[in-house]
Amino acid sequence: IVIIMEPAKNYPGITSPISLEGPKPVDLKLSEKLEEAMRPHGVFESEEEMSHRMDVLHKINTLVREWIKDVSRQKNNYPEDKIDAFGGKVCTFGSYRLGVHTKGADIDTLCVAPRHVDRSDFFSSFFEILKNTPEVKDLRAVEEAFVPVIKMTFDGIELDMLFARLALPQIPEEIDLRDESLLKNLNEKCVRSLNGCRVTDEILHLVPNQHSFRMTLRAIKLWAKKKGIYSNALGFLGGVSWAMLVARVCQLYPNAAPATLLHKFFMIIHKWNWPQPVLLKALVHENKFNLSFPVWDPRVNTSDRFHLMPIITPAYPQQNSTFNVTLSTRSIMTEELKDGLEIVSKIYEGREEWGALFEPSNFFQKYKHYIVLTASAVEEKDYLEWHGYVESKIRLLVGNLERNPCIKLAHVHPSPLGPLNESDGEYLCRWFIGLTFVKIENQNQNVDLTFDIQSFTNTVHKHAYHINLMKDGMKVEIKHVKRRQLDLYVPPKILLQSKRAAVAQEHRSSIGSASKSESNQTLHHSRSDTELVRSNSMSVDLSEEISQDAESSRDSVKSGSELSSTSKEAINGDVRKVVSGSPVPTDSVMQSPNSKREASPAGSESPVKRSRSQDDQSAVESPMNVDEITPLKEEDGSEEKEEEQQEPESEDKVEKPIVNQHVKRLPSADVPDLMSPQTNQNLPVQVMSNKNIRLKLK
Repeated sequence: IVIIMEPAKNYPGITSPISLEGPKPVDLKLSEKLEEAMRPHGVFESEEEMSHRMDVLHKINTLVREWIKDVSRQKNNYPEDKIDAFGGKVCTFGSYRLGVHTKGADIDTLCVAPRHVDRSDFFSSFFEILKNTPEVKDLRAVEEAFVPVIKMTFDGIELDMLFARLALPQIPEEIDLRDESLLKNLNEKCVRSLNGCRVTDEILHLVPNQHSFRMTLRAIKLWAKKKGIYSNALGFLGGVSWAMLVARVCQLYPNAAPATLLHKFFMIIHKWNWPQPVLLKALVHENKFNLSFPVWDPRVNTSDRFHLMPIITPAYPQQNSTFNVTLSTRSIMTEELKDGLEIVSKIYEGREEWGALFEPSNFFQKYKHYIVLTASAVEEKDYLEWHGYVESKIRLLVGNLERNPCIKLAHVHPSPLGPLNESDGEYLCRWFIGLTFVKIENQNQNVDLTFDIQSFTNTVHKHAYHINLMKDGMKVEIKHVKRRQLDLYVPPKILLQSKRAAVAQEHRSSIGSASKSESNQTLHHSRSDTELVRSNSMSVDLSEEISQDAESSRDSVKSGSELSSTSKEAINGDVRKVVSGSPVPTDSVMQSPNSKREASPAGSESPVKRSRSQDDQSAVESPMNVDEITPLKEEDGSEEKEEEQQEPESEDKVEKPIVNQHVKRLPSADVPDLMSPQTNQNLPVQVMSNKNIRLKLK
């Protein structure tokens, strides 16, 4: 008897897969419906559009090759027979390289040149060549950026082009940028420019099924853009960060269909134990080429310990791609992930369609107070530079607002809006920041944001003058408006979409609790899923009602069922709410979604000692809740009169989302416990009454 032992298949990732189960017929059917639901949103390009992109890349690659030849002739007077051998090429990265770009999306490109071509040549002689190219429009160079870039529109396609000079005399046509030896003798700017291509190629190399990965990532990108949480510059996640999260889920379920991966994505990432990092491969500090570039590791670098949502790039030198994330943006994304999980679960139960996942955000109905940031210029060329510059500084304003003790949450909408009418001017855009205030019981509040806003405008103008960007006519203005005044700045179509999204969300929330109480059946999870996911329930005392939002929500949605995921219990005469508590997922230790959280293990020491001040510690541990859904009924009277009158108490309670509880974790042999929080406290969440809030903007 001959027994043939098949070698065990090696799967990428720092842990073994959770499940190797293949797709079932229902999964394949749901995946087909998912693809059909995404098509109306312009997610897929036609063959003609793809061919046009290929032509544009071919033209820009030809320009780069000819430019390198010209530089070679001028600099070193090389003979003609050697000039053709120098090579040079244009590589792509980002969404185009991953194969998930949408209609009208830009292309991220990298110009790779031999060692005798300098960065100064790229921003001088090559920039002049682009100026004289008829197909090039909206050309601008940002040489002072952290990653220097030339931006342009080439034959209708937006291009961002970086530059990297390799320490090679010639650039081979089939060069593999993943090779770490290429980083030898390079400066930091070139390494940062190469990082985009290296990370993208490494992601594709680390996913087991690229087709399922791409389809799932397309859905996640569309969902994130619709919900307004897709922007690295504004403190949310960018395309690469979302891609790495999807890639990690693909590693855990290598044979799953896109619909299954989408459900697992929301289930795992919503319950992730931040700031435990997401890693696609193990951290590498030493390499055979003796490169000494800094690598993200909170055990070594003190500053890395304060990153709130670390997602680590897989290519050396490994870095955190989400260092811009703040407490507010993390809280907002966590809430959206929770809503996404509820919708996908209902889709699998046959009670919802995929279109519900891609409904627009209700941002313009979510808050009662907004900050409107307006950037304008006189000339089109100045406007393009000013727009990008102001956008890169908005997170400073959000940071100022977050540090204000009266503000609980500052939510910036990533998509700016243009002029509403001709009187606004042609070259103008507006960003909107929704505000949630800390409610103090039995007190009127006068909130003065003058210092926060003035310090931001001073910083913007001072730095603009420093880098010689400031031109005549460039302006930045900041105003405070209430929700009822948004029609002066926001098109009616967008306001209507926001109202419809709020109604749909409240409707789903209303019928959710009724269906859960009728049936205890849940989606099938494998045993590994049970070990991976944990959730718990928590009883929270509510001191008073938030009556305005509660009554207006009932007016907007006529439903006899009670508010979602809440059940009232009479305990010693007190009214209590049972709300879903915060989860504690990691790559190594998670619990069942159907069981309550057990006691935290005692005596588990973390290799990281997080050094934070008392104020900073309390800020992280305090609830950073997204504001409740705001009323959709028409506001007849003035906003001031509505705020001054306190609503009578109601019997219904409004659910408040609960901040993640910090729990110590047992160390794992597979995953280094890099960022274990050091607290194990059950923090009470107290909901204050909705009192007067008056803003004074001097």
